[in-house]
Amino acid sequence: MAKLTLTTFLSLDGVMQGPGGPDEDRRDGFEFGGWVVPFVDEGMMQFVNELFGRSAAFLLGRRTYDIFAGYWPKVTDPGDPVASRLNALPKYVVSTTLGQQPAWEHTTVVSTDVAAEVARLKERTEGGELQIHGSGTLAASLMEHGLIDEYNLLVYPVFLGHGQRLFPEGGLPTAFELTGSRTTPSGVAIHTYRPAGRPEFGSIPAEE
Repeated sequence: MAKLTLTTFLSLDGVMQGPGGPDEDRRDGFEFGGWVVPFVDEGMMQFVNELFGRSAAFLLGRRTYDIFAGYWPKVTDPGDPVASRLNALPKYVVSTTLGQQPAWEHTTVVSTDVAAEVARLKERTEGGELQIHGSGTLAASLMEHGLIDEYNLLVYPVFLGHGQRLFPEGGLPTAFELTGSRTTPSGVAIHTYRPAGRPEFGSIPAEE
């Protein structure tokens, strides 16, 4: 059984929209696309390469899938640690509008009973992680079903003010356990968390 992991880039105020380029995601008038670019450094790329080295399959939302499918099939270097995995390993895209025979090889469309199908994919996938990258809408729905086993949150030292956020208003309250942390030279804080049930609450004792 595979561990289902989510990896996403976040601003300091939790925005995950359009990290990679100006035209990546302009929904709702978002004008700040490409905000991670000034902070890409060797430390970040080392983490990304390690992450993809653990992949056994990928689970993607339609928007992220289209972004990936428009770029990575063109990268044919077998030594590229990201392209070699994305192009060769199974990819599952959650969509009700994508045809059942996508052009990108090794792609399967999931269009119904998403939570149940993802649970089955976790059972069937062996040899590494079933990885979600970005895919905020998909991630939010899977959080509600408790299906994500691990979160890799790359937090960038920039405040954006608006945009799609990973943790939506009204989401299920959840406690997390920190299982790993590092910081890159450009100031990207990379945190890995594991869900740890419902949060606990209390009061800080007043000093006497």
